[in-house]
Amino acid sequence: MLFNTLEFLLFFPIVAIGYYAMGGGNRLSNNWLLIASYYFYINLKPVYALILLASTLITFVCGLLLERNGDRERKKKTILVICLALNFSILFIFKYYNFINGSIESLIAAAGLKWNVPYLNVLLPVGISFFTFQSAGYMIDVYRGTVKAERNFLTYALFVSFFPVILAGPIQRSKILIPQLKEKHPLLYDNVIGGLKMMLWGYFMKLCVADRLGIYVDAVFNNLVHHNGTTIGLASLLYTIQIYGDFAGYSLVALGGAKCMGFNLPENFHRPYFSKSIKEFWKRWHIGLSSWFMEYLYFPLGGSRVKYPRMLMNLMIVFLVSGLWHGAAWTFIVWGGLHGVYLVIYNLLKRGKLTIEDKCGDGKISSILQVAVCFVLVSLAWIFFRAESVQDAFFAVKDIFTSVGSPFVVVAPVLIPGILSLMLLIAKDWVDEYHPQIKLLQSDKKVIGLVTSLCLCAYVLLLGVLGGGSFIYFQF
Repeated sequence: MLFNTLEFLLFFPIVAIGYYAMGGGNRLSNNWLLIASYYFYINLKPVYALILLASTLITFVCGLLLERNGDRERKKKTILVICLALNFSILFIFKYYNFINGSIESLIAAAGLKWNVPYLNVLLPVGISFFTFQSAGYMIDVYRGTVKAERNFLTYALFVSFFPVILAGPIQRSKILIPQLKEKHPLLYDNVIGGLKMMLWGYFMKLCVADRLGIYVDAVFNNLVHHNGTTIGLASLLYTIQIYGDFAGYSLVALGGAKCMGFNLPENFHRPYFSKSIKEFWKRWHIGLSSWFMEYLYFPLGGSRVKYPRMLMNLMIVFLVSGLWHGAAWTFIVWGGLHGVYLVIYNLLKRGKLTIEDKCGDGKISSILQVAVCFVLVSLAWIFFRAESVQDAFFAVKDIFTSVGSPFVVVAPVLIPGILSLMLLIAKDWVDEYHPQIKLLQSDKKVIGLVTSLCLCAYVLLLGVLGGGSFIYFQF
């Protein structure tokens, strides 16, 4: 079930009303949410629920075993390793087995040999990367002693399957969500209205920005050889906005839906394209995932406490793994590697006081230049993320710099609403970034908030792409 479908627009109010009618935060209402979450998930493909349940059972039992062996460090570590291996083996089988098998086959074929290991004919369960990482974070937290093992299986199952975030995150931390599952959530006007406004802006970002621009992006990237570098460059810049509108829009709908029911979850995007460096970008983009990798991979590797060359290597490892997390393809690995290289170079320049900020100071010109450079670097990397193959990506990059021509404008009438929506998005993000005191949609004055909301709702219905297209991050 997708957020941008009529089915969800009927499903969500029924679930929310039922949750509050049953007490909002007691055992009955939580069981209602658990049933709704599993219905939401199996609506895509019923067999997926078995995989979700298996991951939930493994990690729930692991948490209990870890807590029971609290003083036996060696045994705890063994339990954690076995349970992480079991949990990630589910992810490996469904997401990475065929990719690794194919990579080995290609490598051996290049040497003139044969590789006859069969492929698996399985579909990738939606959201598997999100719920496996979420439950893995829980196990590590229990191992470290930062959270208590959850003893109520139904509460833990709801933590793993909570429907607003099960399909594409944001990845939730157990210490934030599980305690809220045990709290009373009375029906509050501010929660419901605030959540609905978040959802409305999320739908605007998805339907009016991402899906509108996606029409042009798909027309170009699906036929790269028929377009010149100018067109490919334009499509690449628009894809940079498209993926932001798509994923940030999804996150807002998810967090807004949770807020309507009284759950306050951390933001996943914080106006990332106003970042002045790649380091800052990753503090603003996909915050749930980047903070997960920081805490559960970068710090255990030694973080910045190790020698400088090792710290740079840790950064590369984290971003290569991040790329692989996004998809079982070399395009994603190259994308992650590029961001790793960006951060390594940034750290080297920062160490030598050679960055734009070091040379030009903190003035307005310097800030604009920093934001522009960061945006271009991120856009360049997104080409590898969007391309069907590494070869296509390099072809696109080469053409951008060598094949200048008139841009493709056949679908301009379709693109115009997208450009208008893009301008509104930039205006709102700019105001939120530099003049947060100016509020329209989230205004404290009810009349202004109501009028803005009604206008935005009409805008979405008139200019949004209402065909129910999937979200980009569902494939992960």
